Amino acid sequence: MEASYSDRPKHLAHHFAESKQQYDSAKLGMWLFLLTEVLLFGGLFLAYSVFRAWYPETFVNANKELNVILGGLNTIVLITSSVTMALAIRSIQLDRKEATLKYLFVTLLFAFTFLVIKYFEYSHKFHEGQLPGKFYTFEGIDGTNPHIFFSVYFMMTGLHGLHILGGIGVITWMMIRVRKNEFSSQYYTPLELTGLYWHLVDMIWIYLFPMLYLIR
Repeated sequence: MEASYSDRPKHLAHHFAESKQQYDSAKLGMWLFLLTEVLLFGGLFLAYSVFRAWYPETFVNANKELNVILGGLNTIVLITSSVTMALAIRSIQLDRKEATLKYLFVTLLFAFTFLVIKYFEYSHKFHEGQLPGKFYTFEGIDGTNPHIFFSVYFMMTGLHGLHILGGIGVITWMMIRVRKNEFSSQYYTPLELTGLYWHLVDMIWIYLFPMLYLIR
């Protein structure tokens, strides 16, 4: 028999009969959203593959203008941020509120670190004139249409950066809700879904790094 309204947990929305049903629905919705994200970046990966097949030498030469050290550092930063996000979720499962806040805060620090490093990369590209499309003025790369490589580079890394910004906003929101004691070992679905999103953002970068920075 369905529990009376007074017996329902605060987190349980009125249109769900039980917490498990709400959790399964939220999880399915997040996986469908992540699927659309994969399709979005999948189109960019396809464009990258086509242009690289058309201009292989240009891509190899243009790749040398990217800073592999900064790209590698950002890879380490994001991988580590995935670890701290996972630790945050594990902490809330154990009802360790302060530890959860600490790990979420560290995850935010890593996210901002990623953006700061990317800012220095972008600033150098702007200074050198290595901009996309008609704004490209750099003349130090051999090959046909080197601006195409940088168009792909800015499109893929720029879109990824927007996802990092989105993640920062959501993680901040999760920290506010943790402080309000809205999550516990009995209910932490939004935090878990945030973790899934963050892991996808990290995984996309793991693909972007070798595709853009390690071309041979």
